[in-house]
Amino acid sequence: MTDQDHPTPDPADEQADATAAHDADRPPTEEEERLAEQGAAGVDKDAVTAHEREMAEKGASVKGEGQISPS
Repeated sequence: MTDQDHPTPDPADEQADATAAHDADRPPTEEEERLAEQGAAGVDKDAVTAHEREMAEKGASVKGEGQISPS
C-alpha cells in the first residue's frame, strides 16, 4: 500500500473537530423522553457496574487477535 492509502490527519482539522459544538440535531420527542425515563428506572446499577468491570478486565488481558498495543 502507498501513503495515499492511509491519509495523515491534519492536526488543524482535529483541533476544529475537538472545539466544535457537539449538540443534538433536535431535542428528544416526548415519547423518547418517556422511554428513556422508563428504561433508566429498570436498570440494576450494581449489575451494570459489575459487568463493566468484568469486561474491562477481560479486555485488558486479551492476547493475539484483537489485542490493543500501547502506542
